[in-house]
Amino acid sequence: MIPQIITWDVNPEIFRIGHFAIRWYGLLFASGFVFGYYIMRKIFRNEGLTDATLDRLTVYVAIGTIVGARLGHCLFYEPAYYLANPIEILKVWHGGLASHGAAIGILIALWLFARKEKKTFIWAIDRVVIVVALAGCLIRLGNLMNSEIYGVETTLPWGFVFLRNGEHAPKHPTQIYEALAYLITFLILMRVYWKNLGKQRPGLLFGLFLVIVFGFRFFVEYVKEDQVAFEAGMKFNMGQLLSIPFIIAGIVILIWAFRKIPEPAASKK
Repeated sequence: MIPQIITWDVNPEIFRIGHFAIRWYGLLFASGFVFGYYIMRKIFRNEGLTDATLDRLTVYVAIGTIVGARLGHCLFYEPAYYLANPIEILKVWHGGLASHGAAIGILIALWLFARKEKKTFIWAIDRVVIVVALAGCLIRLGNLMNSEIYGVETTLPWGFVFLRNGEHAPKHPTQIYEALAYLITFLILMRVYWKNLGKQRPGLLFGLFLVIVFGFRFFVEYVKEDQVAFEAGMKFNMGQLLSIPFIIAGIVILIWAFRKIPEPAASKK
């Protein structure tokens, strides 16, 4: 039997000792890097690459993700406040990370990594987006544990009442919608990678990631509450406006990938 509403009152803290607390969001965020590392190690070893190279890639991606996500929130959603109070940008523990900013930060980090390691940018991004999709799933589950970034009111039987935010009406659990979209994207990219290793077209995985993830993000915004006041009354909110360039880029990359002559198969190590 499907429940009519789901009451959500989960404590975002797992445990606390004095001023130190372990939160579900931080644990899930960190888990994305841990699981991603082991998946990427399997991919790297399959292509004959060293763990040392992977360690360097992990550092680049970690810095790009955190810095990009934080600056993205501060500059896209509340620029006036953070430009007037720049020290607040450093206070990540106060909350405020943007997935679009993380995407930009990762792209810049991978460009720097590829340049340093004498790899092509498209080679690096094609592999990293696989684990980025899984990390996105875990981060959205962290948002659920924080009772944040949920949707507008709904009469659907799976609506969540977020009691910790003083809500009394069921809302769309958009964190779960997005987590499922990221998980499906991860599974698709994993299958494409392992099924076509050595034969896949450069850019195929990256293009698929952009179109699926940001295409879904564009449509789910219709049932999400505005994150900041200035979005009220806008035809497309900030999340949708930021998604459009990524969707267009994904389509262009897919067209480019399918027009290229497939690379010859490479022997597995």
